[in-house]
Amino acid sequence: MINNKKIIVIMPAYNAEKTLEKTYNEIYQNFVDEIILVDDFSSDNTKEIAKDLNITTIVHEKNKGYGGNQKSCYRAALKAGADIVIMLHPDYQYTPKLLPAIASMMAFGEYDAVIASRMLGNSALKGGMPMYKFVSNRFLTEFENALIGEKLSEYHTGFRGFTREILEKLPLEDCSDDFIFDNEMLALILFNGYKIGEISCPTKYFAEASSINFIRSCKYGLEVLGVSLKYRLAKMGCKVKLFNSDGRVLDTEKELVYYNKRQG
Repeated sequence: MINNKKIIVIMPAYNAEKTLEKTYNEIYQNFVDEIILVDDFSSDNTKEIAKDLNITTIVHEKNKGYGGNQKSCYRAALKAGADIVIMLHPDYQYTPKLLPAIASMMAFGEYDAVIASRMLGNSALKGGMPMYKFVSNRFLTEFENALIGEKLSEYHTGFRGFTREILEKLPLEDCSDDFIFDNEMLALILFNGYKIGEISCPTKYFAEASSINFIRSCKYGLEVLGVSLKYRLAKMGCKVKLFNSDGRVLDTEKELVYYNKRQG
């Protein structure tokens, strides 16, 4: 705990057997109350390794997509009583050593959400981010900032934390089950007046680190442009489904299939 807030780290996993243990070993266990991994129907030994590490593990009986995986992660964290939930990819691309700093920024009430930015301090290029990804990231971020009216350094990092209030109140059930989920979630947070903090995060790009291919990156980019335009239209008073006040919040009553529950 930090400031009497229960901290839960969630790991949306897919074929992460080569990097999971390394990621797990760098988590400071003395302040994290629980780690929850959701295996999105991996074809490797991700769930077995997670069980060996005594991680609470949920297994999807079919692949639900990156966004669908996160929804299960957040449902499980809420059911476990989390006050603060931090998403850490188990592919070892982001350093787990920043978890205490990210949690503290929310635990003391300064921010409602925190993103670990690869763009602050040029850590993306230093860590080996492909140039086309870097250029597209910068373009999309500037486009979003212009339409949304913010000054975030990036919207596309996969290392991020949220307070319980955000996860309970925002209509995350209406968000996509695909990669655009991350972007839709940040747009909802800003649309509803919550504060997002940023922290510089070094990253690593290597063969085992998960990444979407060029075609899916292009699809994601077009969807990001669409989310930004929808945000601006909603702010202008137009009815936009994603930003409706009567959207569906996460259903914590949905069944979660536990492969392992942490002992001790």
